[in-house]
Amino acid sequence: MTLDLRGGLTLVTGASAGIGAEFARQLARRGSDLVLVARREDRLASLAVEIEAAHGVAVTVLACDLAQPGAAGDLAAALRDRGLRLTGLVNNAGFGTYGPFADEDAARLRAEIAVDVQAVVELSRIFLDDLLASGRGVLINVASMAAYTPVPRMAVYGAAKAFVLSFTEALWQEHRGTGLRVLALSPSATQTEFFDVTGPDAAGRARLHTPELVVETALRTLDRRDPPPSVAVGRMNRLVLALSRLASRRRSVMMMGAMTANPASAR
Repeated sequence: MTLDLRGGLTLVTGASAGIGAEFARQLARRGSDLVLVARREDRLASLAVEIEAAHGVAVTVLACDLAQPGAAGDLAAALRDRGLRLTGLVNNAGFGTYGPFADEDAARLRAEIAVDVQAVVELSRIFLDDLLASGRGVLINVASMAAYTPVPRMAVYGAAKAFVLSFTEALWQEHRGTGLRVLALSPSATQTEFFDVTGPDAAGRARLHTPELVVETALRTLDRRDPPPSVAVGRMNRLVLALSRLASRRRSVMMMGAMTANPASAR
């Protein structure tokens, strides 16, 4: 039941670096043509040259800031103009802010919600019909280990990822039996530029996973005959999730608060 992406076309957001760039490489390795989306067009162009040379797939580059109103619609229009229809969508773009909520900048929080929540919903809805029509569509939304417990000092980020997890698992159930494979992917701290935005304190002393492991986990999960609605990256994280169900909500939030004050982050 290995996921066959040959001849398909997958759009990856946040593709200029980190997990997004690694998704692009591994999807191309499986034969999918790509649409790469991020703000930094130069990074996307360099990645496109690398991937086309290595894997012989077609790569389309679209520079876009998903925090801007109408961004999802603009992407859809750009694909229509090129006569392109998706068979896959990876909603990977996202960023976090770190610090007490009372000190956060309101405009920055609006952008965070726009990218981490609104863009995921809008892109999923806009392209859902194409994914379903393909008969073999794939929808991957990148959540986080932060989705499972409120994260003091990253309150909006944790809440946004909890939304992504819940939203994606609901779509998984709604589309069982349609041929569309839906997955929420929950990495923990990963070796990406994420902490360049949040600041190094958000990483704390967390052991960082590699983007390669994160993407391999997602694709191996979708290779299964009956994939689950979500997957956490790493055996330790899956063990932590199992044990966390034994703790009260109060205890869980207090423990996470102690970790982020240390500081150490959920992702």
